[in-house]
Amino acid sequence: MKLKALIAAPALALILAAAATGCGSAAGSETKGLIADAKAGKLTVGIAFDRPGISQKNPDGSFSGFDVDVAKYVAGELGVQESNITWLEAPTPQRENLIQNGQVDYVVAAYTINDARKEKVGFAGPYMTVGQSLLVRADETAITGPESLSGGKKLCSVAGSTPAQNIKKNYAKDVQLQEYDTNSACVEALKAGAIDAMTTDDSVLAGYAAVNKGNLKIVGQPFTKDSYGIGVKKDDTEGRNKINDAVEEMIKDGSWAKAFEKNLGPSGYAMPTPPTVNRY
Repeated sequence: MKLKALIAAPALALILAAAATGCGSAAGSETKGLIADAKAGKLTVGIAFDRPGISQKNPDGSFSGFDVDVAKYVAGELGVQESNITWLEAPTPQRENLIQNGQVDYVVAAYTINDARKEKVGFAGPYMTVGQSLLVRADETAITGPESLSGGKKLCSVAGSTPAQNIKKNYAKDVQLQEYDTNSACVEALKAGAIDAMTTDDSVLAGYAAVNKGNLKIVGQPFTKDSYGIGVKKDDTEGRNKINDAVEEMIKDGSWAKAFEKNLGPSGYAMPTPPTVNRY
């Protein structure tokens, strides 16, 4: 009897330890991720800091723009107040890593949905449809669209961006593509005469044209059709669905149109038809 008891005691201890470990793992998993963070009342959101009208960090430290308003609306639908959002800069080349590493709960940063990115992250949305266009100096007359970029003209775009990839794929023989780290760096190079034009989504260019009125202008018609999505972890189906619900509600209750008019209306950029959420 004593021998059986001695054997049983360690066995029981192992069982209890395993059970405790199992419970600990479950509890740990519940404290991580978009939904868990929202339930805890705090979210970290990745945005761009340098895109007027879309999302920018203001001199007083506040943030404004259409993407910012979309991000705040989504947070509100998830039960998180604006004061409990931590804004983290999400540069184009770093967005996938920020999501995959759990440094942000979601990214709203003029984030074009494409197949290559969908292999790494998940997307809610789309929440906006845009097209690639060109920004030039106000006195430029030779550049009227992508077909007029021949002759060794220098074109700037952000490294790793969908617009840059499109130029490489379709216009590499016609133009010298200069890849910079940020859109704002391209704008400064354009103003300084170091490049002849810059390219990205027309919605982003509209903001730069508005704050540089008289110095920069958009030329030609959009030559792509793309959609912005909200980036989340690839396997976070629940979080993605919750964000999709929020985007649909924002469009339905009129908040989407109000946010557009407030942030992008002053630039003269025409409001596109609100997109249908595809639930990727």
